[in-house]
Amino acid sequence: MMVIGGGAREHALVWKLIQSPKVAEVYVAPGNGGIELIAHNLAISPVNIEALAEAARQYKIDLTVVGPEMPLTLGIVDLFQSRGLAIFGPRGAAALIESSKVFAKELMQKYGLPSARGRVFTSSAAAKEYIQSQPPPIVIKADGLAAGKGTIVATSRKQATEAVAEIMERQIFGSAGDKVIIDEYLSGREVSLLAFTDGKTVAGMVPVCDYKRAFDGDVGPNTGGMGSYSPPGFFGPHQIELARKNILKPAVSAMAQEGEPYQGVLYAGLMLTPNGVKTLEFNARFGDPETQVALPRLKTDLVDILMAAIDGTLDQMEILWSEECFVGVVIASAGYPGDYKTGFPITGLDRLDKEITVFHAGTKAQGGKIYTDGGRVLTVVAGGKTIAEARAKVYSQLSAIRFEGGYYRQDIAQQG
Repeated sequence: MMVIGGGAREHALVWKLIQSPKVAEVYVAPGNGGIELIAHNLAISPVNIEALAEAARQYKIDLTVVGPEMPLTLGIVDLFQSRGLAIFGPRGAAALIESSKVFAKELMQKYGLPSARGRVFTSSAAAKEYIQSQPPPIVIKADGLAAGKGTIVATSRKQATEAVAEIMERQIFGSAGDKVIIDEYLSGREVSLLAFTDGKTVAGMVPVCDYKRAFDGDVGPNTGGMGSYSPPGFFGPHQIELARKNILKPAVSAMAQEGEPYQGVLYAGLMLTPNGVKTLEFNARFGDPETQVALPRLKTDLVDILMAAIDGTLDQMEILWSEECFVGVVIASAGYPGDYKTGFPITGLDRLDKEITVFHAGTKAQGGKIYTDGGRVLTVVAGGKTIAEARAKVYSQLSAIRFEGGYYRQDIAQQG
């Protein structure tokens, strides 16, 4: 097998895949220092899709799993399929559901999926004029991929107009800011609900809550995610079924009607509002850091699920999940999500309780030691009968892991 990517999400995928008796070896491009301990790293960029296809041929890979969104957007699934290579993920045109927020918004509006009221703008002047008629807070979203930082919640009209200027005029996200969406602000509790789909059947995963802000109390800049937990007590079986019935299934059906059947993982970012469950966004892949606490709960062989999604036989699968609770906390480099330094040795990983699982993200192995090599460095995960128990286990161990400037939030899963 081959997994594409080099973060903690990919480490979690490899960790789960090698539990399958069907898996002999796993290659990972490019991988990281922790993945190197359990799989074979390949020095290939996730965006070099030609080289990845050649590696799949060279190493006789039976199945490739795509972690990050960029290869999907570039059409890696289309390329692999054209060469008869098995791959799990949506085709490039279907991945627009993540790579273009405008596409996703227009799809939701056309097919009546519950979401925030919003409008699309191609002119900064028109966007700024519209803002003057909107009550704050106001949500501004860049159309394209912006490394998880393209959504700005403005607390005043002045801040909202400045955000539009930053995105559309100063192009802080490049061409991703050629269009913006201005959405009404939805209040409530946020949750991620992912699903496997073969283009027809939608098999929901377990719900997860993640934390996007850098610092305690949900303050500071947006990050790729500072921690997560599953299951959230406020999002039970009733809400899960409503989201599956009203959002996930209609989205997959809508993609089929649009002529782009969606196969892979569909990630719905949801808000539980006083008026029900509404859609914030869609992503076209496994979430990070959601995957790190969801996959430990999966009891069914992941390989069987992935192959069923590719073969169109997901309706024949019974997917089982553990009732156990999991909490994951990200340890990041000082300065992240802004500028940060790397190359610091990490100590303490060999002193953790056996119940603790550490998924590496920004790490590299050198001379038998592990060093920092990114912004988000590690996700430390533990399970328990309750969220409180899992949380206590994680936080009792975090201080043992040390590297210069490392920091983490103290309030992950404090309110389950």
